[in-house]
Amino acid sequence: MSRCACRAWDRSACAWSESPHIPRRDPMPFAQIYMLEGRTPEQKKAVIEKVTQALHEAIGAPKESIRVWIHDMPKENWGIAGVSAKDLGR
Repeated sequence: MSRCACRAWDRSACAWSESPHIPRRDPMPFAQIYMLEGRTPEQKKAVIEKVTQALHEAIGAPKESIRVWIHDMPKENWGIAGVSAKDLGR
């Protein structure tokens, strides 16, 4: 069973009773964050919490549907102006 666009589970509870019943699927927001390696687990936890909250506030997505993926990039795999971040001492 799918929800109506007004988020009601059945037609009788539809808030848009005058409009057609339109089943809705909420897309799952998926954020990918690329960062140089070296962040602590606490910092990554904070990023996940804040990105989730920002998406929830910005687009109204339920927090339960939001996914955040942090990519830890090795410093030698990240280039800035032709030089790796490792060689730049970042």
